[in-house]
Amino acid sequence: MAAILGRDQEPLMTTFGAAYYAADIAEFNAADPDAILGRLAMASGDDTVEQKHAWQAEIALLKSALHQRTGHVFFEFTVPRLGDRIDAVVLSGGVIVPIEFKVGASRFTTADINQAWDYALDLKNFHLGSHNAEIVPILVATAAESRSHRVSEPYADLVYSPLLTNAEDLQATLDRALARGTASKIDPRAWIASPYAPTPTIIEAARVLYSSHSVDALACNEAGENLALTASAVDALVDAAERDRRKKVIFVTGVPGAGKTLVGLNTATRRHDESSETHAVFLSGNAPLVAVLTEALARDEVTRRRALGVAAKKGEVRQSIKAFIHLIHHFRDAGITATVPPSEHVVIFDEAQRAWDRAMTADFMRRKKRLPGFDESEPELLLSYMDRHPEWAVVICLVGGGQEINRGEAGISGWLDAVRTRFLHWDVHISPELRDSEYAAGLALQRLGTDANVVADRRLHLSVSMRSFRAEHVSGFVKAMLDGEQDRASEALRSLISRYPIALTRDLDTARAWLRAHTRGSERAGLVATSGAMRLKPHAIDVRAPINPVHWFLSSPDDIRSSNFLEDAATEFQVQGLEVDWSCVTWDADLRRTGVGWTQHMFAGAKWKVLKNEARVRYLINAYRVLLTRARQGMVIFVPPGNPCDGTRLPEFYTPTYEYLSALGIPPL
Repeated sequence: MAAILGRDQEPLMTTFGAAYYAADIAEFNAADPDAILGRLAMASGDDTVEQKHAWQAEIALLKSALHQRTGHVFFEFTVPRLGDRIDAVVLSGGVIVPIEFKVGASRFTTADINQAWDYALDLKNFHLGSHNAEIVPILVATAAESRSHRVSEPYADLVYSPLLTNAEDLQATLDRALARGTASKIDPRAWIASPYAPTPTIIEAARVLYSSHSVDALACNEAGENLALTASAVDALVDAAERDRRKKVIFVTGVPGAGKTLVGLNTATRRHDESSETHAVFLSGNAPLVAVLTEALARDEVTRRRALGVAAKKGEVRQSIKAFIHLIHHFRDAGITATVPPSEHVVIFDEAQRAWDRAMTADFMRRKKRLPGFDESEPELLLSYMDRHPEWAVVICLVGGGQEINRGEAGISGWLDAVRTRFLHWDVHISPELRDSEYAAGLALQRLGTDANVVADRRLHLSVSMRSFRAEHVSGFVKAMLDGEQDRASEALRSLISRYPIALTRDLDTARAWLRAHTRGSERAGLVATSGAMRLKPHAIDVRAPINPVHWFLSSPDDIRSSNFLEDAATEFQVQGLEVDWSCVTWDADLRRTGVGWTQHMFAGAKWKVLKNEARVRYLINAYRVLLTRARQGMVIFVPPGNPCDGTRLPEFYTPTYEYLSALGIPPL
C-alpha cells in the first residue's frame, strides 16, 4: 500500500490500496527511479521483465515531463468497477490527468482511446473526490505521431476528450492539460482517501461475482449496501432452512435495476459446488439474459486464465458456467419425470413473475411434450419438483413489479396460490412491498395469510436502483408518466433531468446524433422498441427481424450487429434484465395518448386494432415500462411525425403522445 509523501507532513496511507505508488511531484522527481520501481513491483507482485521495462519507461517520461511542476503523482491507481488500474494519475491544482501509457506503440487504436475515456469517466462518475474536478485524460503511444495540439471544450460533466500524444510531446501535452484548471484546488490527501462507489452494469457485476464469489465487492454505495443487506438476508434464510430442515420460499422484490438478478447470482456463485448440500442453481426464463451473461462470463474467464498462463477453451469454460446458470425450461422439464432434483437444494428463479399460468403450461405440455392431461401451473410444477427433497429445500423468487410482458405469465399470485393450495408446509418469506399494487399480489397474499406461515422481512426489498448512477428515481418518473399522473411525473422529471438527460424528438436521425454525441469510450447506446411496434418499418426499424442479443450487447461498436451501430432495435423481450448507457425509445402507435388517457393497440393484418383484453393491455404498458428503464445515463424518445397519406401512420396516432410527453417537461431537440 503506497503513501503520499508530503514535505511537511507524515505519510498518508491510502485507504484501500488506491495506488501502488503515490508521492508529491517534488518527492517523485528527487526519488531514485530504481526505488520507485521496487515499490511498484513489491505492491503489485508482478516481476515480469515486460512490466518492469514498461514502468521504467513511464517513470523516466513522467520525471522529464513533470520536472517543473507541483502537485502529486500516482502510479497504478485502482479502478474497481473495470477491474483495472490507471497507469498514472497527475493531480495539480483543480485538474486530474489520468494517463494511459502504450510503451513502444506506433499508433492510437480505438480500443486504447476508449480505455483512456473509460478511466476518465470512471473517476468522474464513481470516485467521490473527482466528481467536481476537471478531468483531462491522456493517451501516450510512445512511438506514434502526436495528434493532440489543442484541448477541446469539455463536456457538461467537465471531462475532456482524450489527448493523444507520444513520448517526445508528453510534457507539452501535460502543460496544455494542466492549464485548463479553473475548478477549486484539490486536496490530495482528501482525494486519495475519497470513497470509490462503482455502479456496475449487470454484465460487469456478474463478472465481479463470478470471479470473487461475493456481492461484498459491489457494496460500495447506497445501492450496493442495500444489495449486500438483501444478499445477507437470503443467505441467512438458506442456512436456517438447512439447519432446521425446513422448506422455504423467499420472495425478493426491488425497483427496476436494483440488483435482484445479482442477489440470485450471488447465491448461485457462493453455492455452486455440486458436492455441497447447499448447492444452488440460477434459473431464468429470459433467454437473452442467460445467453449474454454466459458469453460475457466465458470470455472474461478465458481472458483471466490465459493471463495466468493457463490454457483455456471458451467452449469448455462456457459449459462450466452453464452448470449453475441456465434456462428454467430445462429444469422444469426435468421435473416432469425425475423423482428428486439431482443435487440442488436451492434454486433461484429470476423474474419469477413471468412463470406460466396453468393454461399456458398445459398448452405447452400438450403441444411439445405430448401430455394432454397436464394440469399444473409452472409455479406448481417447480415447487412440486423441489418438494420431493425429503428434508429441506429453498426456492428464491426474484420479483419485478410491472414486469409481466407476455401472455400466459401468472404473476406472483400464481406462486402464492400454489403455496396456498398445495404447499402450506412451506415457510413463506416476503418483502413487505409485495403488497404494493405494482406487484398485483394483494388478494393472493390476503388469502394465503390466513393459512400459511408468512413472514415479512424488509431486508428482502431492494429500494435503490443500481442501473442509473446518475438518477435513482427514473423508475418513479416512468411509473407516473405511464399512470397518467402528470404533476407527479413533471416533478420527478425536474428532479432528475440535470443529471439524467432526457430528450424528445420526431426525427430518428436527430435521435441517433444525440446518442452519438453523448456516448463516450466503451459506453453502449442502442435503439429499443416494443415487439408490437409494427409501423416503425418506414423508419428502417423492423422488430420482426430478431437481433442476436449477444452481439447487440457485447460486440464492438464497429460491428454492424452491435447496439452502438444504431441500426437494429431490441425489443422488451431482448433487453429485460439488461441495460445500456444511452437509449433511444422508439414510440409507435401501439400505445397512444388521448384526452382520456392511454389507448392500447395491436397491428393485425393491415391495420391497428384496439386491445380489449385486460392482460394484453397490461403487457403493453409493461413493455414500455421495460424500455423506458433500460438506460443508465440518459435517453431520447423518438415519436414519429406520422404520415397523413398512410392510414396506418396517421399523425393523430402520434402527435397527442408527443404533446403529452412535451407537456411533462421533456425538452425537444
